[in-house]
Amino acid sequence: MHLLRLGPLGQEIPAVASDGATHDLRPLTADVDGAFLAADGVARTRAALAAGELPVLDGADTLRRGAPIARPAAVVCVGQNYAAHARESGAEPPRLPIIFFKHPNTVAGPDDAVPLPPGAEKVDWEVELAVVIGRRASYLPSVEAAREHVAGYTVVDDVSERAWQLDDSLGQWSKGKCGPGFLPTGPALVPADEVDPGGLRLRSFVNGQPRQDSSTADMIFGVDAIVHHLSQYMALEPGDLICTGTPEGVALSGRFPYLRDGDEVTLEIEHLGRQTHTFTSLT
Repeated sequence: MHLLRLGPLGQEIPAVASDGATHDLRPLTADVDGAFLAADGVARTRAALAAGELPVLDGADTLRRGAPIARPAAVVCVGQNYAAHARESGAEPPRLPIIFFKHPNTVAGPDDAVPLPPGAEKVDWEVELAVVIGRRASYLPSVEAAREHVAGYTVVDDVSERAWQLDDSLGQWSKGKCGPGFLPTGPALVPADEVDPGGLRLRSFVNGQPRQDSSTADMIFGVDAIVHHLSQYMALEPGDLICTGTPEGVALSGRFPYLRDGDEVTLEIEHLGRQTHTFTSLT
């Protein structure tokens, strides 16, 4: 079962894909957002599908794919969470999760064009597994308790402008992470009980050429450890996104050129789907 949001920007229709058909979720909810997830939206969707209460959404295949979660209040990111990526960045694997934030308005549809900001010279791609929170998580008592607070998973591209991230941010990183549209998200939100986040293959391509090819098994801090750790420092709310880090194979490594106008990036994560977006200059 894949939760979707389909249609023009700002007019997305909540939907669910199951058994080869896409169904309209509007009999249950106006949107796939934090309130819907907190109200047991995943279980309610399954029950409605089983009861035949959700009509088929005509023309679903022709509609734009929006980000599968609407209006996250927070986008929390983990840096250098794959040992090989830490090394290609010139750092040792961290002792604790490195945390930074992206502005929520970076969230965009998985296939939407990504604008290259004026003056940006070092724009980079990062395929990442993203966690969508389903229940408020604050001061969780154990790592084992974390999974109960996860609604599901999706694919993101943590787009980064490396000069702004590393040279202009004085160690804080977020200046290089927050350009509008710098987080293509989706195509789907896949429920947590349908995915093992500890062994998913994730890959990226630029203009059809392979860049990253790794597994979430190589993460230094797994999903449960990240959610538990974050809950000790902040309250995670339903609908919040957590980006869990990227493997080696980015332009920052020096092995590949940075992105330019017209470059096409494709990302995919096993069981979660594929996204493709083009980078376009604003100047």
